[in-house]
Amino acid sequence: MPLPFLTADRVFEAADDVPLPYDDRDRWRRPYRPGPWRVGAAALALLLASFVLFAAVIIAATAEPTSAGVVFGLALLVIAGALRLLRVGVWVSARGLRHVGFLTTRTASWDQVAAVRTVQQPVRWLGLPRTVQGQALLLVRQGQSPDGGPALLTTHNADFLSRMEAFDRAADSVEAWADEYRPHVPR
Repeated sequence: MPLPFLTADRVFEAADDVPLPYDDRDRWRRPYRPGPWRVGAAALALLLASFVLFAAVIIAATAEPTSAGVVFGLALLVIAGALRLLRVGVWVSARGLRHVGFLTTRTASWDQVAAVRTVQQPVRWLGLPRTVQGQALLLVRQGQSPDGGPALLTTHNADFLSRMEAFDRAADSVEAWADEYRPHVPR
C-alpha cells in the first residue's frame, strides 16, 4: 500500500503557487521575533498574575467578595500589561509603519515616511535612562529634520540586547518594507 505523504518522489501540484495565508501584505505584522528579554519579562508577569489569581480565589472563599474582586482586578491588570508588553515593537503593512510602545502607538502611512535608516548613536539600555553606544533604526517623516524622532529599534532594547545579527535582519527588513511601499519622488 503506497503512502504518498511519506514518499519523496511525489508530484508537486500547481496549487503550490498559491500565496500562503500569512503572506497577506495588508495585515499588520512584526518583521522580527520578540526578544528573550521581552518574552521573559512577560512570562514572569504572567506567573505573578497566576499567583494573584490564586490569592483572589482564596480571598473569595474566606473573606468578602469585594476584596476578592479588587485582587482579581489587579490580576487582570497584570495580565493586560504582560500582553501589551508582548505587542510592543515595530509593525509594518502595505498601509504604513506602526511603532507600538507600552502606552502609546504611533502610525505613519508610507506617504508620510521620508526615510528609514540605521544610525550609530547613544541608545537607551532596556529603555532605562542609562545610555550606551549602539545602533538605532530611525524613522524620518516628511518635513522633519533627518536626525529627529525617537528610535524605532535599537541594539540595546528588550528585543535585541546581545543579538546584533537579529537587529541587523530586523532593520534590513523594515528598510526593505519602506523601500517597497514608500512613494519614490523623482529627483
